[in-house]
Amino acid sequence: MYKTIIIGTGPAGLTAAIYLARANMKPLVIEGPQPGGQLTTTTDVENFPGFPDGIMGPELMENMRKQAERFGAEFRTGWVNSVDMSRRPFKLDVDGLGELEAETLVLSTGASAKYLGIPGEQDNVGRGVSTCATCDGFFFRNREIIVIGGGDSALEEAGFLTRFASKVTVVHRRDELRASKIMQDRVRSNEKVEWALDRTPLEVVTNDMGVTGLKVRNNATGEEEVISATGVFVAIGHTPNTGFLGGQIDTDENGYIIVKPGTSETNVPGVFACGDVQDTRYRQAITAAGSGCMAALDCEKYIEALEHEQKELAAK
Repeated sequence: MYKTIIIGTGPAGLTAAIYLARANMKPLVIEGPQPGGQLTTTTDVENFPGFPDGIMGPELMENMRKQAERFGAEFRTGWVNSVDMSRRPFKLDVDGLGELEAETLVLSTGASAKYLGIPGEQDNVGRGVSTCATCDGFFFRNREIIVIGGGDSALEEAGFLTRFASKVTVVHRRDELRASKIMQDRVRSNEKVEWALDRTPLEVVTNDMGVTGLKVRNNATGEEEVISATGVFVAIGHTPNTGFLGGQIDTDENGYIIVKPGTSETNVPGVFACGDVQDTRYRQAITAAGSGCMAALDCEKYIEALEHEQKELAAK
């Protein structure tokens, strides 16, 4: 029986672990197949406060993990198959660990960026292929960049990247964009943006120096071509990692956990959510870490109230 179990080890989960461990809650942190989350696929992180010269993503996550361990957080590796939230203590079925019980839960399982699944894509994540313009745009100053996608998020990223790139080419497999008209008008008026619509991405092209372009097929003619670029930003959405919850937590239409505004509280008392699993807007390491702090403080307050209630009942 644990006072609290944290599921997920990105910036949110690790920050929650640091705070709860310092509060002597002895949290158990369950880390899945990608400890540290998406940040472990990022090379230089230059926008996390406190590192004027930047820091490697895996190193930042390892430092946060060591900090949590120093204060008494326990880390175990496993895959959470399901959680029973119908009664407390909550029961977790975890591959490799069996059944675990906890009075409270902190959900920080994140959201996985969607990829195209084309050759050269996964091999070059963090080496020219990215899913976060805010994170990596700075590294492509005065270079040609491709953004793949046709929704508001893709055009927002394209517009942002024009601050750095010499040219941004938007590639979309349909001949019409899904983005709102106001977003389309804003980006179409930008001289740095070019368009490659009705084209299907086929392969991220590379050489010994890194990414050199994107091979696409013109859907109207069937012809293939290579669009030159040193950076390819995939902006086709994210999938929140909430499937294992079995619908016990309130989510929006896309599966993101809904929390009470200004808190990390879910609709299930004693269950808190932080990081990208409940953030549809910012998706930054620093905002995830901040929400992890919120979850830890909310969780600590909940446990204290629970223990006080139990003592009063025992006294009667």
